[in-house]
Amino acid sequence: MSTNGTLAQTLPPETLRSASPVQPRGAVRVPESLLSSYVVSFSLAAVVVHFIFNGRYGYFRDELYYAACGQHLSWGYVDHAPLIAVISRVSRTLLGDSLPALRFFPALAAGAKVFLAGWMAREMGGRQFAQALAALAVCLAPVFLTFDNFLSMNSFEPVFWMLCAAILLRILNGASERLWILVGVIAGIGMLNKHSMLFFGSGLVGGVLLTPARQMFRRPWIWCGGAITFAIFLPNILWEAHHGWPTIQLLQTVAIVKNSHITAWEFLWQQTLLTNPIAAPIWLAGLWYCFRHRAGRKYAVLGFAYLTVLIELLLLHGKIYYLAPAYPMLFAAGSVWIEEEVIPHAGAWLKPAIVAPLAIGGILAAPLAMPILPVKAAVMYTRFWDVNRVRVEEQQLGELPQLFADMFGWENQVAAVARIYRALPTEQQAQCALLAYNYGEAGAIDYFGPRYGLPKAISGHNQYALWGPRDYSGETVMAIGFLEKDLSKYFDEVTPAATVTSEYAMPEEAHLTLFVCRRPRSSLQQAWPHFKYLA
Repeated sequence: MSTNGTLAQTLPPETLRSASPVQPRGAVRVPESLLSSYVVSFSLAAVVVHFIFNGRYGYFRDELYYAACGQHLSWGYVDHAPLIAVISRVSRTLLGDSLPALRFFPALAAGAKVFLAGWMAREMGGRQFAQALAALAVCLAPVFLTFDNFLSMNSFEPVFWMLCAAILLRILNGASERLWILVGVIAGIGMLNKHSMLFFGSGLVGGVLLTPARQMFRRPWIWCGGAITFAIFLPNILWEAHHGWPTIQLLQTVAIVKNSHITAWEFLWQQTLLTNPIAAPIWLAGLWYCFRHRAGRKYAVLGFAYLTVLIELLLLHGKIYYLAPAYPMLFAAGSVWIEEEVIPHAGAWLKPAIVAPLAIGGILAAPLAMPILPVKAAVMYTRFWDVNRVRVEEQQLGELPQLFADMFGWENQVAAVARIYRALPTEQQAQCALLAYNYGEAGAIDYFGPRYGLPKAISGHNQYALWGPRDYSGETVMAIGFLEKDLSKYFDEVTPAATVTSEYAMPEEAHLTLFVCRRPRSSLQQAWPHFKYLA
């Protein structure tokens, strides 16, 4: 072992914690304690809980869309990065099309972020209680219970952010700066999962520049990590450039017509709702620990990273949950501060006094984040807590919050489409296009349609618009989600064929009329630009 490594083993804990933020290369900090068994237990519990409840209600709108994208693998999509399509494709290939199968990997991601919270607390010097408290806070946070209950980029995003943070902690504690190469790989893959990885990347860069860790920019490894991130992300950049930067166009459109613009104060207080109001003091203590505590100032990079992302989101009017992936590292830091500074002064009685309310709050919040309750009970429970007042988008809501409402109605729609489709003359079925207004309706047809013998859907919404009208002429079109007056602009014959009602679906999906359209005024290819839209 090197001299630095030997010295690190012999120095007392206080000396280690007050060391320079960037120790000599090759010096590796030896953790003071083994990883708590509670961290492993909470991680496994998070996975099991999702396995138990993720088969309830129905398929979420975006899951059906990602499944459709998984059948058209590409380096980019209009409204999301490419990795989620790959995950959907792998999930369906290996595990099938059931709800639990589609949500298998998000459940694993739940356990991963709980484990990382405990691991980071350990890396900051936390012992058994700090590790367990950090893991429990993440395990019970409503935003993560929501993220991990269905297939979405949001489930995996905190894992990529926190893997980068955990490795950076190792570097700050004296591990080789060659680990920046691993950070670069993870950040690059994270960019292919969700472009908001850019926010956290800029936060880490800002944090390094604003602390003594800036000396790492004098050595090659952090630059190598950045180059690797860019190389991994480059195919997606080239795809965007080739297609005219559609994601930027989408974000500009959404910012104008869809996102709910809230005040900075509303954004901040709603962070406490997402993370559990009882747990909010823990992550606030984490900020204090990183900036003001003698030992915690060594990890100020993470505090600056959080504040950088927060300021960016406030300026760009980001959705309230965009900041959520950063909280596990603050839970870890806050738990260490509580263990080191609060409990020694207050006494051991404070441990259960902290854990019990945290657990109770998490249990109360869980039915608002996951489909635990029967539907009618969920309606009453969400109404009691007035959940719909926390809005991320300007849109009409029904009895259930969007999270749950978007899990209803899809199979009903496809069954109705199949009935009308089979009633058409055989020669018309062969040329009938199934035109859906949005990607949820189109994704449902593509997901459930094969069991009914239906062809693939077409739609002008987002990525479906790029896939185009296929080879359909438009002589016969069955449309769902449209208003009759809008279809009449393109067809001389628009006939209502059926009405689909879904009690708990989002209002725009709860009562839909299916139309059979004939006698087009122009070919579907010619009319296609008029059907395309971003939202």
